[in-house]
Amino acid sequence: MHQLAVLDWVVIGLYFAAIFAVAWWVAGRRTATHESSAGYFLAGRNVGWFVVGTALFASNIGSEHLVGLAGTGYDSGVAVGQFEVLASLILLVLGWIFVPFYLKSGVYTMPEFLERRYSPAARWYLAVISILGYVLTKISVTLYAGGIVYVVLLGGNFWTGALIVVVATGIYTVLGGLRAVLYTEMVQTLVLIGGSILVTVVGLAELGGLGALRAATDASFFDMWQPMSHPSFPWTGILLGAPILGIWYWCTDQFIVQRVLSANGIDDARRGTIFGGFLKLLPLFIFVIPGVVAAALVNTGQLELARADHALPEMIRVLLPVGVRGLVMAGFLAALMSSLAAVFNSCSTLITWDVYRKLRPEASERRLVLVGKASTIFLVGLGLAWIPFMKHISGQLYVYLQSVQAYISPPIAAVFLIGVFWKRVNRHGAIASLAVGFVLGAARLGLELVKGSTSGALYWYADINFLHFAALLFVVCSAVLVAISLMTPAESEESLAGLTFATSDQAVDPHDERLASKPVRVRTDLMLSVVLVLCVVLVWLVFRG
Repeated sequence: MHQLAVLDWVVIGLYFAAIFAVAWWVAGRRTATHESSAGYFLAGRNVGWFVVGTALFASNIGSEHLVGLAGTGYDSGVAVGQFEVLASLILLVLGWIFVPFYLKSGVYTMPEFLERRYSPAARWYLAVISILGYVLTKISVTLYAGGIVYVVLLGGNFWTGALIVVVATGIYTVLGGLRAVLYTEMVQTLVLIGGSILVTVVGLAELGGLGALRAATDASFFDMWQPMSHPSFPWTGILLGAPILGIWYWCTDQFIVQRVLSANGIDDARRGTIFGGFLKLLPLFIFVIPGVVAAALVNTGQLELARADHALPEMIRVLLPVGVRGLVMAGFLAALMSSLAAVFNSCSTLITWDVYRKLRPEASERRLVLVGKASTIFLVGLGLAWIPFMKHISGQLYVYLQSVQAYISPPIAAVFLIGVFWKRVNRHGAIASLAVGFVLGAARLGLELVKGSTSGALYWYADINFLHFAALLFVVCSAVLVAISLMTPAESEESLAGLTFATSDQAVDPHDERLASKPVRVRTDLMLSVVLVLCVVLVWLVFRG
């Protein structure tokens, strides 16, 4: 396995220096706003649309995307890109529907929004589920996928590299809070996109162009719409289940929504989501397609791969020249660091705002910021402690850890989505829906572990495609939410001010410019949204077999 050349290491070193320079500059701009909890956790709520959009993209794209998307593209083609393309549409839902409610309510976290809409019990449920999910899946999964990058590109020990990246990410996250995370994510987005485009172009050139790519791979590799019997990406699951998971992730997960909460008003938040939607069209072309290119190179004898997950890293190692290889490697590090930084910051916000502040409501602004920094340091420690155990995690358990998120998301999506549109649903329905969803999701996960020893209805329940299961669970949880709400007293009109579509303007300060949309920007954003939808439709038509 070839090591990186000296020039590659110089480029990587310069990249790290640039990231720390940006973080140091942001941390050095200390003001009264920065020292407040809003300054540390929400970047003072004055971030522009460009930074919001790049942060949405960078925090979402991690090493697991680079490795996983390319690996799946290598195995089965572009169908996996459906999740990325659909995200563009879901981001429009976030910007046009959810953003106004979140900003008008003035919340810091998603669990806090649930408490205001329903009850403290709903807040505790989402806070605990989110914190555990971040610690057990997002941090560990990022390190797990990052190991492949280090093994293939560096040919050395992953644990040493992971140690450096985790500590480096933790330092600038603690120093600068969300503002440092947002601005470093902006830099990382540019590096990541540029490096990935370069790999795609070089790979196609090596192969001989798009015609050679199609000739060297199966025709099904270029069809995003797979039959209903497809084990992973059936078209029915894409249309019915994937949007449910998307609404949960893009519209209700603190990990993502914290970026729009930091925006300088509704206009900037909405335009940031639209810009993020355009960026989310890129992964199909710069992450998935390289996997298909790798498959074609293997089929033509121009590349050798030990496993599918090595597709993109191996292309970087073999095809790119010295120096450029270091720049693209910096892009991989960018993805790893941006994901970890987003997890650290979002999770520390939940720990501080939804756990510590609930237990100590009299805590000062300074104490809240200190607790946030201490929480981040604690999370960095957990990441470091987790590294030695990663080698004991099998690929199967890795899949199960990911599926946990798919099984808990439908009830959360139901209480958010229906709760915003219909003021009649209440706290009793929400708690019942969340409880039923948790039990059914946990049962599915447990049965999946012992699927081989089950039969009949239990086997069907454990074996149903996870996207179909998500759609089914969403319907059940929605029915429970509506039924229990209609059987119990409605919430008071006053308690719903600013928290539903029908009461969105009742709690708004008419003098708050952040909450007022300028008509000219609304018209422009509407046109941009239509263009984005047309781009999605065009992608679907192009990749239709």
